[in-house]
Amino acid sequence: MTTFSKILGKTDTSKTLSVPRKYLKSLPSFNGGHAVEFQAIDESGFVWTFKCSIRKKGQYRKPVLSKGWLAFVRNKKLKVGDKIKFSLNQTAAATPFYRVQAEKEVKIFGAIFGYSPIIATFP
Repeated sequence: MTTFSKILGKTDTSKTLSVPRKYLKSLPSFNGGHAVEFQAIDESGFVWTFKCSIRKKGQYRKPVLSKGWLAFVRNKKLKVGDKIKFSLNQTAAATPFYRVQAEKEVKIFGAIFGYSPIIATFP
């Protein structure tokens, strides 16, 4: 089950990952605060810690990932146009956990053909 996926833009690869607001409910609970840390495992089995925060005031509560995000971008060598997927894995027997998957944009003759999973080494 994909919690959310996004094609990365310039800000996503150079500063923070802007998470579409409609996915706020699928992220860990903020418990009344404005920031929460959570862990996600990548396709190599490495566990990443991300900090997700929202603005304290105002109507515009779009979540962003900050802490840990740029290290993930560098490790996966992500560029504008690549894709990121977060999914929440939940089974009755286990504690819910997140998976994170990065995919490279695949171009053929300059046209986007699709996306290919990135398997990176441990940082």
